[in-house]
Amino acid sequence: MSFQDKTIQCADCGTDFSFTAEEQEFFQTKGYTNEPKRCPSCRQARKTERYGRGNSYGLPREMFPVVCAECGKDTEVPFEPTNGRPVYCSECYNKVRPGR
Repeated sequence: MSFQDKTIQCADCGTDFSFTAEEQEFFQTKGYTNEPKRCPSCRQARKTERYGRGNSYGLPREMFPVVCAECGKDTEVPFEPTNGRPVYCSECYNKVRPGR
């Protein structure tokens, strides 16, 4: 199937943006059936609004300092530890939870 660039109007800001042939081909390989409704800037703003700062979109993740319950080493984890629950450095975690 041959694709051609399309111009689409953003549903949020109303500006026109290009949905390139390469992007269309990518959407098809991923099985996406709908075209994008938002321009790249509005898509990024929506992702940031929806997922906040701890996400996989290149924004820094908040880390919390802890002491490993197994070896006593200072480390950081990407979640706020709960009192009474052990927290491990990555090396000890892999020993305690080998199946994960």
